[in-house]
Amino acid sequence: MGLFTALVTLPLAPVRGVVWVAEQVRTEAERELYDPGTIRQRLDEIARARQEGTIDDADADAAERELVARLLESSRRRRGGGA
Repeated sequence: MGLFTALVTLPLAPVRGVVWVAEQVRTEAERELYDPGTIRQRLDEIARARQEGTIDDADADAAERELVARLLESSRRRRGGGA
């Protein structure tokens, strides 16, 4: 039965491959998006830009709020809260 199933579902192999690649890309993007080190680095960059005057306070505040939210989500995910 295994050989028959493999032959019948063979035309779907490219679709399964594309789905697998999409899942890998999504997983990597989420890992990077919620990486605490990356988030902290970005917060440092915003603080530096604010000090240099290359970003105004309103934009810096908005960016920092978004990054802190991601950092909290990262912590929740590490504790097992899932996605």
